[in-house]
Amino acid sequence: MVERAEPLLCPVDQSVMVISARQGIEIDYCPTCRGVWLDRGELNKIIEKSAAPGGANAPEAPPAPPAARTAATAPRRSSPGSTPTSPTASAISPS
Repeated sequence: MVERAEPLLCPVDQSVMVISARQGIEIDYCPTCRGVWLDRGELNKIIEKSAAPGGANAPEAPPAPPAARTAATAPRRSSPGSTPTSPTASAISPS
C-alpha cells in the first residue's frame, strides 16, 4: 500500500477518498459519491485475476424468475362447446 502525505480528494465532490486493498489491488473510492478510481495498472490486474481459472470468486447470479402472468396475458380458456368471446365485444354489446 502506498502511503500518501496528503489525503487524496475525490475529483467529483472533493471529499477525502478511502483506500481499500482487495486481493492485492488498491482501490480508491469516495464514500460520498461512491466513485471508484484505480491507479495505473490496477485495472489490468483485476482483468487478469478475473480471467484466471477460479479467478472469479463471486457466484453466478441466479436465473431471473419467470414472468408472472396477469389476466391480460394469460390465455383464456373456454368451456367445451362454447364460442370464445373478446372482452371488448361483450363490453360494447347493447343491453
